[in-house]
Amino acid sequence: MKKIHFLLLALTTFCISAQSQTVDEIINRHIEAIGGKEKLAQVKSLYIENSLDVGGNQSPEVEYLVEGKGFKTVSEFNGMKIINCYTDKGGWSLNPFFGSTDPQPMPDEAYKAGKNVIYAGGALLDYVAKGNKVELIGKENNNYKIKVTSGGAETTYYIDTATYYINKTVASADFGGQNIDVVTTFSDYKKTDLGNLLPYSRTTDFGNFALAYTTTKVEVNKQIDPAIFEMGK
Repeated sequence: MKKIHFLLLALTTFCISAQSQTVDEIINRHIEAIGGKEKLAQVKSLYIENSLDVGGNQSPEVEYLVEGKGFKTVSEFNGMKIINCYTDKGGWSLNPFFGSTDPQPMPDEAYKAGKNVIYAGGALLDYVAKGNKVELIGKENNNYKIKVTSGGAETTYYIDTATYYINKTVASADFGGQNIDVVTTFSDYKKTDLGNLLPYSRTTDFGNFALAYTTTKVEVNKQIDPAIFEMGK
């Protein structure tokens, strides 16, 4: 009887402890899981090469990040380049498949939703300093759900309760005049040469189609000219 009473007490204590975990504790565990604050502070730039799968067709994609300054992706389809670029001041894009051969300023809503990509630690690391608000909104399928509000844009982060890696994000976005949920899933976390972890596989689902990325190369602190983030270059 005493043994059963002890087990029930231990289970109750565990449940209360799990329920009382704060959003900051979860975020701190996440930051530690992907390398730790000190390690992430050493990341000044990232150069990443991906293989992009679009409906079974493979295309190359390159990502450039200069910490706190800019983030740029360059994809190539049928000889044409698609570019998305975020900086600490604004964003721009180039998509000839939408009928434009010249770079265009990014809509303010789209920029606000994605502006945290200019940071290697993302929206959660030092979120207060970045002007982001966070809220723990529950648990789902062994994931903590944290809502991040940044400049009016909201994104829900699903953080694994065991590994504390980000498994998924869900963000609302305007796509062709329609408001949709963009769901991005992350997996295959690996250490870089510096020791921080990155997901080497991710899929972004827009509802009607999905993009699958497989990372093939990562260089940390490679020299990157910030001029590449200027519109039209």
